[in-house]
Amino acid sequence: MPDPDGDDDAEELYQRAPCGYLSTSPDGRIIRVNDTFLGWTGYGRDELVGRRHFSELLSAGGRIYHETHYLPTLQMQGAAREIALEIVCEDGDRLPVLVNSVLERDDAGSPRVIRTAVFSATARREYEQELLRERQRAEQSEAKARLVAQTLQKTFIPPAPPKIPGLDIGAAFRPAGGGDEIGGDFYDIFELSEGDWIVAIGDVCGKGVEAAVITALARHTIRAAAVRERRLTTVLEVLNESLLVHGAERHLTVALVRLIRAGPRWDLSICLAGHPHGLIRRSDGTVTRAGHPGSLLGLFPDTLLDEVGLDLDPGDALVLYTDGVTEGRSGRAFYGEERLVSLLAGGAPTAPHLADAVVEDVVRYQEEDTADDVAIVVIGFQ
Repeated sequence: MPDPDGDDDAEELYQRAPCGYLSTSPDGRIIRVNDTFLGWTGYGRDELVGRRHFSELLSAGGRIYHETHYLPTLQMQGAAREIALEIVCEDGDRLPVLVNSVLERDDAGSPRVIRTAVFSATARREYEQELLRERQRAEQSEAKARLVAQTLQKTFIPPAPPKIPGLDIGAAFRPAGGGDEIGGDFYDIFELSEGDWIVAIGDVCGKGVEAAVITALARHTIRAAAVRERRLTTVLEVLNESLLVHGAERHLTVALVRLIRAGPRWDLSICLAGHPHGLIRRSDGTVTRAGHPGSLLGLFPDTLLDEVGLDLDPGDALVLYTDGVTEGRSGRAFYGEERLVSLLAGGAPTAPHLADAVVEDVVRYQEEDTADDVAIVVIGFQ
């Protein structure tokens, strides 16, 4: 015999479940939410239902991850599980959560509703789960893990620098050792709009697939944030937040440069996050440092970053590099900044020649056995 109170019991279980429940339309607008979620976050039902999208409740880094990982996974696979996010509560506090979602479709196959369960996860992070999965895969097949790493490495280094009128761009990369284990060095050069370019170079602590995951996240987050944020400091703050949201246990350094065409000249700015200084080689051969030291990313919520304007003339060059250059060893001796400055002062006919000359000298100094990745980007001004 049907239980006349069954509907009431089901509703009470929904509202007071030990996890939050959300239902949203396919575009993410909230259409139903339970009391548990409202109690956790402090929102009123009328503040959310029909008025807010789920992504609006996430931190800046979480919104980026929502768009680049969560939604594509949900749309392609119909489900997304154990997604680590941060909910921004009504009072501004942040609640770490794990999210499981399913996409329901109608008989015609069109998206109908997204149902989401939200679990409080103060001590858990998505990166811990990803690290465990990657380690399990590596144990099953070390060769397969190396193949994945080598494939990922190709995505971190552009096949060739872009051709930019008024600039001479050179870049070079040499993986550590025999190149069979991925490192964390990367660089990227991309255009935001006509005459507005971003140059990024960075180094994730450590090697292997775990480092590759963070490198991919960093590179993609920089591109996404730079589209929306004009200040380089803000771009790097978004990256730092994204790393912390995902529980990344690896820190990284980044040097970020913005170049905006201003008539015959370029307006330049640079921001360093724990990264080696850029070096400016003037047309007369003198070499000076560029940028102010800043915080490492992925360690603490608060960052100390400074965006600095640069003034370069035709014939000058800006050189960005990873610490695999200056920390290259021969016995107990480092290659060092002094040797690098001496090489830059000697000059080279083009930016590509200069980048190649630096990498070749660093590799030769280490007798062809590099202990760390080596990456360099040279921006010559014509």
